Amino acid sequence: MRDHKNKFPMRQIHLDFHNSEEIKNIAGDFSGEKFADTLENAHVNSINLFARCHHGMMYYQSEHFPERMHPHLKVANLLEEQTKCCRERGIKVNLYTSVRWDVYTVKHHREWICIDENGALSDYEHKAFFEAGFYKNLCVNTGYRDFLKEHLRELMEAIPADGIWFDASFVVECCCETCMEKMRAAGLEPRSKKDREEFAELTYQDFVRDMSGFIRELHPNYDIFYNKGHVGKPDRPVKDGYTYVAMESLPGGPWDYLDFPHSQRYIRNWGLPTVGLTGKFHTSWGDFHSFRDPVSLEYECFRMLALGGGCNIGDQLEPSGILSKPVYDLIGDIYRRVEEKEPWCVGALPVSEIAVLVPEEFTGAGAGNLPGASQGACRLLQEGGYQFEFVDSKMDFGKYRLLILPDLIPVDKKLKEKLDRFMDGGGKIFLSHKAGLIKEKEGIREFALPRWGISYKGEAPYEPDFIVPKGEAGEGLPCVEHVMYVRGSEVEATDRGKVCCMVKRPVFNRTYEHFSSHMHAPSSGEEVYPGIVEGENSFYFAHPIFTIYHLYRPGWCRKLFCNIMNMLLPNPIVKHNGPSSLEVELLEQKEEKRLILHLLHYIPQHRSEYVDTVEEIIPLYHVEVWIKTEKKPEGAMFVPEGEPVDMRLEDGYVHIKVAKVEGHRMIALSYR
Repeated sequence: MRDHKNKFPMRQIHLDFHNSEEIKNIAGDFSGEKFADTLENAHVNSINLFARCHHGMMYYQSEHFPERMHPHLKVANLLEEQTKCCRERGIKVNLYTSVRWDVYTVKHHREWICIDENGALSDYEHKAFFEAGFYKNLCVNTGYRDFLKEHLRELMEAIPADGIWFDASFVVECCCETCMEKMRAAGLEPRSKKDREEFAELTYQDFVRDMSGFIRELHPNYDIFYNKGHVGKPDRPVKDGYTYVAMESLPGGPWDYLDFPHSQRYIRNWGLPTVGLTGKFHTSWGDFHSFRDPVSLEYECFRMLALGGGCNIGDQLEPSGILSKPVYDLIGDIYRRVEEKEPWCVGALPVSEIAVLVPEEFTGAGAGNLPGASQGACRLLQEGGYQFEFVDSKMDFGKYRLLILPDLIPVDKKLKEKLDRFMDGGGKIFLSHKAGLIKEKEGIREFALPRWGISYKGEAPYEPDFIVPKGEAGEGLPCVEHVMYVRGSEVEATDRGKVCCMVKRPVFNRTYEHFSSHMHAPSSGEEVYPGIVEGENSFYFAHPIFTIYHLYRPGWCRKLFCNIMNMLLPNPIVKHNGPSSLEVELLEQKEEKRLILHLLHYIPQHRSEYVDTVEEIIPLYHVEVWIKTEKKPEGAMFVPEGEPVDMRLEDGYVHIKVAKVEGHRMIALSYR
């Protein structure tokens, strides 16, 4: 199979194989040749294969743990045969094993189960004792870790492969005796929720360092990844323990269509290869005999490419050991097109000018639980066609023109100095609500940099209140009250700040004692405090605009935000005349000396309570894009089609006209 100088496989399969010990005829119909043929014909070049599942069942001929082999496994060396057949076809294999979930171990080693703060057995989904599921959490600070190492050693010595995929490697609070003793030794108080959370992260990080070190002693070149549904704050200190990152994000599970782009825009800055992980399932994992809508799966995979990642599609092998032909016809159609696009995706890095300080660094996050400020920022910037990243406080700000601090970003001494240096170098700042406030000092709160031109008075006394658009910041909006649904901050403009828009108060706050109509009281007409303040190369928005946009999506918030962005960045890297549903991503392949423009037009819809989907591709016509670049362009063409693109230079921009965008289009812009 062609890999186009690929340093990392971009057409992966995650093949679940969780089987109760009560299910008969496991792998009874398995054929290694047919298995590998199906994958090869579907253009797959990497797969995760199961050594041990969440039921605790093993699928290889274990000499150390024969009691854990599935009792109805018809092919005793199933994993070995699967691996051998795949690798002979050039398909890389990562061996899968579970960390926190293992039904067999829960039944036979109660002393290894995590204990929650109430003294009960810890359950990931907080299920009652008699509810179905394998979600009891195992503690990696007990003898269970020794078992995992023995299991891995045997596995890696018995079956030549390319890496290890750890699943269910969650950050779990545990109050077992071992963990409480370790907490106290670290100066932490087990009764404190905050201390338990801190210790849970420390435990996770110790586990990653220990296990990755153990694996590398045996196989220095193994790929290693620890999956837990979301990659973020706990992973950053131990990213060197991974060789790549997979972002699990199935739109039918706890995630949604915003989860992957948010995570990818942060994680792709860690210096590791990345892949998105979606699924062929209509809903989520283990949804047997279901099929993801083809257009949805196409969108998910092509967006992974547009955001600089590879693709991984999740499936579950049926107990018989046969891969479903319709499923791999579906996957094969998409992966054939992914393979055609790969030459313009391999090694492509995002071209971004805006950085958003990621809120989860300060608040934490999880699968399906991203901070609202993050999600709102991602939506607003994506809908505006801006080229942006999420960064944390330890990353380099200097390569960006604009830094956004959304809603709730606290500033310590180190970050304050870094922000000052960024602005000294010509960088601009947009901040909102309580973002930018330093820690309390004798009961007084203040913003970190005087150059922003704002003084903090406290929480706004009214909720909701009403911003009045005015001037350049309010262009395109009527100069009347616009409701802001979430309480903001009361500030004053200093002599270094200029008030752009004011806020009017309601007649009164709604309470049981005095209320009017269905929702909130109308405006009193009295201006009370600033809503938008312009400082030195900065703008401040008094309301949590990103959280508000995430919760309610007011069009006036997007208009105000885009107006301010136009004032801060009047000449952005990319501009287009398309609707907000058009996703535009610019990447660069430096070795090939070309820019790659991705245009995606798919419209996800929430047509049921549980599932987001894309059922039809609605084409766009006569799309125009302007790309600002100092490179000297030599030509542009649609890829992989090889068709020329109408291009001209205009006021420092490369102007491109696209007659039709139907789903995903890529344009390669070559330069000298």
